[in-house]
Amino acid sequence: QVQLVESGGGLVQPGGSLRLSCVASGRVFTIYAMGWYRQAPGKERELVARITRDDTITYADSVKGRFTISRNSAPSTSTVNLQMNSLKPEDTAVYYCNAVAIDEFWGQGTQVTVSS
Repeated sequence: QVQLVESGGGLVQPGGSLRLSCVASGRVFTIYAMGWYRQAPGKERELVARITRDDTITYADSVKGRFTISRNSAPSTSTVNLQMNSLKPEDTAVYYCNAVAIDEFWGQGTQVTVSS
């Protein structure tokens, strides 16, 4: 099993920045990829960014050039960070941390609101 704990998020004005972090614990050695998804009201959950164990990175077209995903690994934990710059109102959503191992695991979600 893998447990995911998210932090960050909140309210920011358009053009501002936020940083999300997700710490994975448990059987982290089984994780192949970690990333962030988001779900806005009335919309389906979508991939924002993902990074694999060999540092292959994928971004949604809508966030390329504005968001940066990175990861750190320790013996018993694995952390994935999402630096979000130049935020837009359309980035408003609940952001979920995701980890892919033999199974797929999700964090509890953190709200990001971009509004003036």
